[in-house]
Amino acid sequence: MMSSDLPSVIHLNIGGKKFSTTIDTLTQREPHSMLAAMFSGRHSVCKDHQKGFVFVDRDGKHFRHILNWLRDGVVPILQDSEYPELLREAEYYQLLGLIESINSFIHKRKEDEESKAELTRMDVIKCIQSERVRLRGVNLSGLDLSKLDLSGVDFSFACLRDAFFSRANLQSAKFRDAEADGSNFHNANLRECEFISANLGGAVLAGANLQSANLQDACLIHCSFSGADLRSAHLQTADLTEANLEGANLEGANLKGAKLSGANLQGANLQRAYLRQVDLRDTLLEGAKLGGANLLGAIR
Repeated sequence: MMSSDLPSVIHLNIGGKKFSTTIDTLTQREPHSMLAAMFSGRHSVCKDHQKGFVFVDRDGKHFRHILNWLRDGVVPILQDSEYPELLREAEYYQLLGLIESINSFIHKRKEDEESKAELTRMDVIKCIQSERVRLRGVNLSGLDLSKLDLSGVDFSFACLRDAFFSRANLQSAKFRDAEADGSNFHNANLRECEFISANLGGAVLAGANLQSANLQDACLIHCSFSGADLRSAHLQTADLTEANLEGANLEGANLKGAKLSGANLQGANLQRAYLRQVDLRDTLLEGAKLGGANLLGAIR
């Protein structure tokens, strides 16, 4: 059948299932596919002249998804077990774009599944019943771990995004290099905790006890520390840009080289704090106590 003989609307019989589409749909998105070749006019096709259907000897279960791909370029949402079936059909019809998109879609879904929380609150409770608890590198994002005794637990390199630690006992816990942006530590006990190089962007630490905690090099952008106890805390070179430290107790804290642009330190206690090499020009310091603070090299 030559191209001049082909109607603009094509009726297909795929293994007994009937479909109607156009030549443009079958040829334009995947011009090098078997379907495009079949209806290019260069090849003969098996046609039932009485009923007007072109017959293809394949299972028609997923052919509607094939047509929708050719129309819209969108991979359908299917059950996991159905993607290999669709992939086989795409390979048969030599739809290279669909093959690549299915493989990319499957890979992304696998990554998304792996990024979901690996442990539940109950799993964590069971873990902390043992003497030494290490949750290094695990994904606890979004979990409610409030009011638990998590003292001494090692959360280094863990994903703790949007996790809820309100009123939890986390004394001496380790959060080195943890991803804890958006997490909530409201009124938690964080004495002597280690947050070196952790990402706590946007976290809530209002009212938390952070005495002698180590937050060196941590990302604390937009964090809320209002009313927090940060006495003798280590905040060297931490990024506190636009953080809220209103009314916080930073007596004796080490803030050498910390970034405080746009930070709110109104009413904060900075007595005997170490503020060398800190730029305080854009910092709100109204009512802050600076008696005995080391401001050598600070810019005010």
